[in-house]
Amino acid sequence: MTQSAERRTWLHGSFLDLLPAVGGKELLRLGSLRTYPNRQVLIREGDPGRTVYLLIDALVKVTALAENGSRTLLSIRANGDIVGEMAALTDHPRMATVTTCRRSLVCVLKGPVFTAYLARAPEAAAALSQVAIDRLRFANRRRLDFAGYEADVCLARVLVDLAVQHGRPHHEGLDIGVPVTQAELGELVGIKERTVQKAMHDLSARGLVLQRHRGVVIRDLDGLTDFADLRLQ
Repeated sequence: MTQSAERRTWLHGSFLDLLPAVGGKELLRLGSLRTYPNRQVLIREGDPGRTVYLLIDALVKVTALAENGSRTLLSIRANGDIVGEMAALTDHPRMATVTTCRRSLVCVLKGPVFTAYLARAPEAAAALSQVAIDRLRFANRRRLDFAGYEADVCLARVLVDLAVQHGRPHHEGLDIGVPVTQAELGELVGIKERTVQKAMHDLSARGLVLQRHRGVVIRDLDGLTDFADLRLQ
């Protein structure tokens, strides 16, 4: 593992961000650094496998098949996040597909190496538990959003979440930093693509967002946050 990987800034609240610096360096040294091209499948739903992936300079999407056969976007993961750990810990088939959204640098660890590290590093086990809790909290909030808000507000809440986690400066505001289509946004929100199109048109008319090909620029983050009925800390 190179020193450049050890010095990177991790996404706030991600697994590597929650680890003490010494523990994170030790874990990274246990794996091998690999670069994957855009649209590379790292994990395929239903496959066996216990390999764990630590995202160093990466952006991936997590998808799963619904009962009707359609593919649903569950989440987006980036620098500092961990994927594949559930199969490594349970020895069950993969529960979702993980695909790169751009050229991605990843630390690959064998499952037994990762579980052995957790056994001797209680701070790492605690960090992984915190990640699981945060993901459950996010999923529960999404369910409440679907029940308590209209589609345009649900979309606004997802856009704010993405911007806070992955956003980068843009000359017209704040790029959400994730290359997603309107169909994929609909999967995250739980609405159809045509409903996303209408909601995006309404948000654009309010001067809150700017639509781009496979992406969104937030022109007024404070305004979008208020519209979404959120309070950023």
